[in-house]
Amino acid sequence: MWVVYFLQTNLSDTGSHSFSSENDITNTKKNKMRDLFAQEALAQIPKILTLLDRNIHSPTYGCFDRNFWHYKIIDFPSGMAQEFVLPLTLAYNLKIPNNPYYLQEMIYRWVEAGILYAAHTAHPNGSCDDYFPFEQASGATAFSLLASIESYQILELNNYEILSFFEKQADWLVHHYEIGKLANHEALIVLCLELLSILLETSKWDTAKAHRLSRLLSWQSQEGWFIEYSGFDPGYHTLTISCLARIYELNPSEKLKHIITKAVELAAQFIHPDGSFGGEYASRNTYNFFPHGFELVGKWLPAALSINDQFLIGLKNGLAPCYADDHIIGHHTWNYFFAWRDFVAERPVDINRDVASLWLKEAQILIKRRPGIELYVSVNKGGVFKLFRNQKLVASDTHLSLQVRKGKTILNAVSHLSGNYDVKIFQDEIVISANMGWAKQTQMSSLKLIVLRLVMLTFGRFFPNLIRKILQKILITGKKDAPFYFMRHFKYKDGSWHITDELFAKSWSNVISAGIGCDQTSIYVVMSRIFQISQLQPWHDLTTEIKQLPPGQPLRIERKF
Repeated sequence: MWVVYFLQTNLSDTGSHSFSSENDITNTKKNKMRDLFAQEALAQIPKILTLLDRNIHSPTYGCFDRNFWHYKIIDFPSGMAQEFVLPLTLAYNLKIPNNPYYLQEMIYRWVEAGILYAAHTAHPNGSCDDYFPFEQASGATAFSLLASIESYQILELNNYEILSFFEKQADWLVHHYEIGKLANHEALIVLCLELLSILLETSKWDTAKAHRLSRLLSWQSQEGWFIEYSGFDPGYHTLTISCLARIYELNPSEKLKHIITKAVELAAQFIHPDGSFGGEYASRNTYNFFPHGFELVGKWLPAALSINDQFLIGLKNGLAPCYADDHIIGHHTWNYFFAWRDFVAERPVDINRDVASLWLKEAQILIKRRPGIELYVSVNKGGVFKLFRNQKLVASDTHLSLQVRKGKTILNAVSHLSGNYDVKIFQDEIVISANMGWAKQTQMSSLKLIVLRLVMLTFGRFFPNLIRKILQKILITGKKDAPFYFMRHFKYKDGSWHITDELFAKSWSNVISAGIGCDQTSIYVVMSRIFQISQLQPWHDLTTEIKQLPPGQPLRIERKF
């Protein structure tokens, strides 16, 4: 069966924006654009304050985990939440236009209370939990420690108990190695050690700093990206750059400068024509963008500033992704504040976009550029793509998805999760084929939570890394093929991309729903599955076409962009 779609790219696509008239923005106007960073960050402060227990006489005074102290629906506070002291510190400290929090005494008090609460609820070794008791999470410990150190220094606190707690946390991070390679966590740890060494005027971690930094830099591919689990995510890449830029300012070296330059040059390839960044074609499905590092690097590599200038145009046009949930609201808020604070006044003239195509063989990401057209394809996700024409998003496609009945269970087969893709790449043609994979749909239940608590309250507390490894395999890294085979064919012809999908199965009788969506993902990533305006693109429902297919006949879909 043939299903043919012709998409006219001159239509007013939902969530698409043009900024061609912005190309001649002067330095003065660009410096006014700077305030967009502060406005986005300030908009999050009321929610962060709502998450905080502000009652001075409360036993949980200073806790940012509202699910714990207010709703009482969990049995431990997430240590990651204490990172929120840093956005409050910067709101207090920065003289931003129309900033109602500037030099407000209660903000100062609440920040100190937040750091003390972190100290009082951490494990004896200084680590903290994030998702389950006795987890001892490196990421949560590093994020909260970085936020606390920065806040302590900016507010010029003087508290021996807090300093002792910082030292204990750093000692634990130095000797702890988490399961999996997460470059952003390693970069955070090194930055914490650098900052704390200066604050405490100690050299005790010099050897550890050098070792952990060397370990991190060894995770940079020849293509310039840093590994996150087993792939490249442009969003997390910008957080690693942000940390490395700070480390370079504290402890510069030519080697580190070269590595940062290579990383920034790669990041420049992923700022989209409309000013958005990242998406579901990345290994971890994030729309993350951490701008601070580009301002710091821009002092000596002006091209880095152009990345932020492009992103600011996206912010102005409403393309900011939403990270305002209870767990992840902090990261971008403090990073945006820092980007506003360290904004470089002298900006480079607008640089023409790179017109060359790019094949990242290690990352398995392909960028095909033609006049006025840019196609971003994830090869190791079966051809998940974003397509831009004339600086507008035309299509965001996360590939074929099926709901399949198996006994009393309904499973989800997806094309972006397979263990083995067959790929052919030519000048104007890309062909990708493989079996679909079963999406990860594991949910917690009362019984599973009880078992996890029992495990962690007994022997699990002594083996948190083992528990994390098991959970990672269930939620992130494990893959299992489904009995459906697809072929996706991209062909550039007559100024348009023609995309043909073919789907094969022995029988369609157990398929109850089929379609192509713009934001389908199937692995658990903390910072993924947030809302971004491009996700208003409609679902392409193929259920009727599937139902009409006789056994053994493939589904064939042709689209033209």
